[in-house]
Amino acid sequence: MSADIKLLDQNTANQIAAGEVVEKPASVVKELVENSLDAGAHNVEVAIYEGGTEFIRVRDNGSGMTAANAKLAVLRHATSKIRTAEDLLSLHTLGFRGEALPSIASVSKFTLLTRPEGEEFATSITMDGDSKPEVGTAGGSVGTTVTVKDLFFNVPARRKFLRTINTEGRYINDIISKLALSRPDVHFTLLNNDKEVINTPGNGDLLDVVAALYGKNVAKETLPVSYRDEVVAVEGFIGKPTLLKGNRQWQTVFVNGRTINNRMVSK
Repeated sequence: MSADIKLLDQNTANQIAAGEVVEKPASVVKELVENSLDAGAHNVEVAIYEGGTEFIRVRDNGSGMTAANAKLAVLRHATSKIRTAEDLLSLHTLGFRGEALPSIASVSKFTLLTRPEGEEFATSITMDGDSKPEVGTAGGSVGTTVTVKDLFFNVPARRKFLRTINTEGRYINDIISKLALSRPDVHFTLLNNDKEVINTPGNGDLLDVVAALYGKNVAKETLPVSYRDEVVAVEGFIGKPTLLKGNRQWQTVFVNGRTINNRMVSK
């Protein structure tokens, strides 16, 4: 016998979407920091506790949002980055689906604080898993701060699939490192349990980012790569034989500013 077909309620739909967007704490950090970069931020600070399972905060100095836009931002498929399907062919942003914030909020205790330039007060939006957004005003600097607490508190089965706190913390470190390498013009800071583990200069010099992430001795043992023709441009740094590694862990590749994993390119 066939069962009756019914529409899922909004919270269930959000939690299913969260399974695609939010795999682990590093997924949350990636989505939020990419939003910061799309908002034009030049200063991004990430703070985590317990590998991001208990606390994640991403603070930026981007454009911020008006109260009306902030209310829309926590709804699924609400985005400022595309208007029609044709826009997907000319994307210049890291995100575009409009699912990150509502998906994250549906599986955490979520707070959004945002203020655009020219407005006196910031807009505050608080959500607690399946609760409706609570909207208010508060003091805040220009930009956006998103705080995520108790990730997967309402879907305990998902927490069982998380790795150790140290491993989840390393995943976040790796995400921030790659984003920093892709955007040397942005000042990135990562605090892990109040300890600063990443601090890039944000001066636009890729070699300085390499030095900040891997150490000055490593930066000294690199060679610049630069090639351009009418089809493609390749820029970056490669290590001298003194930096030879037994695996590709230190290889990072970006295409149009987005990190990728491609065996053919790495080979």
